[in-house]
Amino acid sequence: MINKYSKDLYKEDWRWQEGEYEVTRTSVWTGPGCHNGCGVLCYTKDGKLEKIEGDPNFSYNQGRLCLRCINMVEQIYNNDRLKWPLMRVGKKGENKWKRVSWDEAYDWIEAKHKEISQKTGPQGIVSLVGTGRNCMWQPAMITRAVFGSPNLSFGFLSADSCYQPRMTANLIKQGDCWVLDASQFHPLRYDNPEWKVPEVVVVWGNEPLASNGDGFVGHWLVDLMKLGTKLIVIDPALTWLAAKADLWLKIRPGTDCALALGFLNVIINEDLYDHDFVEQWTYGFDELVERVQEYSVEKAAEITWIPKEQIIEAARMYAKAKPAGIQWGLAIDMQIAGMEASAAISDMVAITGNLDVPGGNILLRYAYNSSKKYGCGLECISEEMLQKRIGTYESAIHESGYTPFIPPDKLLETMESGKPYPVQMLWVHGSNPIANMAGEAPRVYAAWKNVPYTVVVDYYMTPTAVAFADLVLPAAMSVERDSYRSWWQPLRAITKAAEPYFESKADEQIVLDLGKRINPEYFNKYKDVRDLLTDMLYDDGNGVDYDFEALTHKVYDWWDWNHTYKKYEKGLLRQDGQPGFVTATGLYEVSSPLFDVWGFDPLPHHMEPYEGPYSTPELMKEYPFILTTGHRQIGLFHSEHRQLPTMREVHPQPEMDINPETAQKLGLQEGDWAWIENKRGKCKQQVKFNYGLDPKVVRARHGWWFPEKEGAEPVLFGVFDSNSNNLTTMGVHGPTHYGAPYKSTICKVYKVEPENDQVTPTEIVTRLGGFGYVKR
Repeated sequence: MINKYSKDLYKEDWRWQEGEYEVTRTSVWTGPGCHNGCGVLCYTKDGKLEKIEGDPNFSYNQGRLCLRCINMVEQIYNNDRLKWPLMRVGKKGENKWKRVSWDEAYDWIEAKHKEISQKTGPQGIVSLVGTGRNCMWQPAMITRAVFGSPNLSFGFLSADSCYQPRMTANLIKQGDCWVLDASQFHPLRYDNPEWKVPEVVVVWGNEPLASNGDGFVGHWLVDLMKLGTKLIVIDPALTWLAAKADLWLKIRPGTDCALALGFLNVIINEDLYDHDFVEQWTYGFDELVERVQEYSVEKAAEITWIPKEQIIEAARMYAKAKPAGIQWGLAIDMQIAGMEASAAISDMVAITGNLDVPGGNILLRYAYNSSKKYGCGLECISEEMLQKRIGTYESAIHESGYTPFIPPDKLLETMESGKPYPVQMLWVHGSNPIANMAGEAPRVYAAWKNVPYTVVVDYYMTPTAVAFADLVLPAAMSVERDSYRSWWQPLRAITKAAEPYFESKADEQIVLDLGKRINPEYFNKYKDVRDLLTDMLYDDGNGVDYDFEALTHKVYDWWDWNHTYKKYEKGLLRQDGQPGFVTATGLYEVSSPLFDVWGFDPLPHHMEPYEGPYSTPELMKEYPFILTTGHRQIGLFHSEHRQLPTMREVHPQPEMDINPETAQKLGLQEGDWAWIENKRGKCKQQVKFNYGLDPKVVRARHGWWFPEKEGAEPVLFGVFDSNSNNLTTMGVHGPTHYGAPYKSTICKVYKVEPENDQVTPTEIVTRLGGFGYVKR
């Protein structure tokens, strides 16, 4: 279906000839990296992508593209990109390889699968995935349907602290997830007659203009501001949006739950909540009323470092606005109270009457309810095998089967101890853990040396591949493959527009090839990738009645369900067709009966960060600054893009933000290199002044490595030199096992001098055995 509002802007065909170019209308998800599938027009000649433009007919991104998409030609045809399968010929870490055919690579994988299955059972194979883009169900299928293993995990992302706490809190509270409503789920966008401009939007714990998080493109906030929306920005640093906001709340990292409870205290005690919604659609509200009395505005101010007057003003401003919305981000997840903060913020949305209303926070499901994602292939795993999954009994949430992943922290412990069984092979699909996701990265590096075999599927040779891989497989990028992604946005095809780079293969093709070799009984029913994709589309009768070929011609298919408001009143949420929410009570559960059964506190509550001025005051005498990591940079996506000249022109080196007054006291000038250090390790980044940053807070970048450096150990592309995850933790999380303190640790800062820079952090880790601290 074409956007009715903009159909006259451009051609409506899905493919056409334009002079010397063949133009394909499609969308992108993987490479160059993003959480949104924006509409693009790919201009190809002789099977090669020549240029890419935004699709003006796709109202989701309205023809807009970020630097990552605009620079795609450079990304695809960079000479450093992997060209064919590579088999290790030297010792691990020597960066010595030989070219092999795909058949040889598949033979090796098939042989190792057989060897491991006979030795420990297929559960000895564990798959690691990266951030959730299109390549999310493919490694799940390889793990379960091909290898027969129950073990799928994020790439050592401690406590699954990326969107999982927020999504899980949403699902437990109301059975569905929400996203700020900028009318992005309707083909008419801002001309949708039902939609309302939010009077107020709270931007909480993210920088949407750089991150463009799931279901939300940051440019929409600028649109809303032009339409009259007022902003409240909650962030430790003065971002561009914070500078434009009506209110900027400079929060102490890791205290978001306390702030939300302070807001709720004002909203409830000043009678600013929606009585109709609370009385008709909520369960346990009276318990929340009692809980928030423990969090006076004065107490919230003391915990968060935000003046109480600002907390009161922000709470009133949000609660009185009709409608108001919240755009939240990763900082909510990356604290030990990640689940608790998510629950409290969800309660704010619900009790103010902003849940599933125009311009508030709209309830969503995967497009057409096509839900085969990280849970793909579970039908191939027996209940007996599922019980062998690492970490099944680690928490009540995991034991209940509420999540299909194994806890990354438990995986690390298993690799260190060999219990309950040794990990024999890691299948690493689109992840570069030691450069990016892995908390306490040097510890992960050491534990990984205990794993006999590793296969890496990626676009480039990464530090992770050099350090551990026996086999490296080249993956095709978005415009070189057929696929689709059903996420919060409209359902759309990823249609192949260019020929794959050298011998790279689509993830879907790797799934099918290996499936036909190792589990032919399951996979021989598919004649090709498009046949497999059609089966995924149908997804057990979700209402999609066309095959993948037809989807490519549809281009973008909008789902009316997603842009229907107040679905809980209309019986659209529950399978029985009755009004209400997908919860045990049928109501929005302010107090969670499920948490009560699991032994967790059923109400949100503040937990002091693992390290900080109140939890570890003695330790802060040595490490006096709060360290927050993971700040987004426009043009970069986690550890990707460091090979690209254009991106490195924009971001030549990793930078740390520090208040200039603090820097002056430390003898640091802007542009100096400084060490950031705590008891776990250290890294170095260039000093950048941030005038709004609290003098007691330092902000470090993440995902940095240097492809221009030597790949072989001990240099290893300098992967630990500027790695802020030398300082973060593994195994530190809240009681639910969700949320880790990536953004709320502590550190000291001092200038890099010749006498303290004799041995690099990467050498310390790879050659000298680590920083020498004692693990918790």
